[in-house]
Amino acid sequence: MAAWFYILRLKSGALYSGATENLERRLKDHESGRACRTTNLDPFEALVYREEFESFVEARRRETQVKHWTRAKKKALIAGDMGLLKRLAKRRKASE
Repeated sequence: MAAWFYILRLKSGALYSGATENLERRLKDHESGRACRTTNLDPFEALVYREEFESFVEARRRETQVKHWTRAKKKALIAGDMGLLKRLAKRRKASE
């Protein structure tokens, strides 16, 4: 069964990431404010990124990975700028 990792842009400009097995239903839940406290308090404006996976475990793993990223890295992912994403990842490793 397919699963999805997704990123939403909220009205405040914040980025929210999640994972689900049914993207359409999950977006409706976010839209109605039933999905989680975050999108209930700060409604989403747009689905800005999604990746399909073969299993929910894989989608959840990706969500966990991206949740720890900086906003700049998330924006590079959304824009599809893999070069910038790699440079940002190297810069962080060099500063650790």
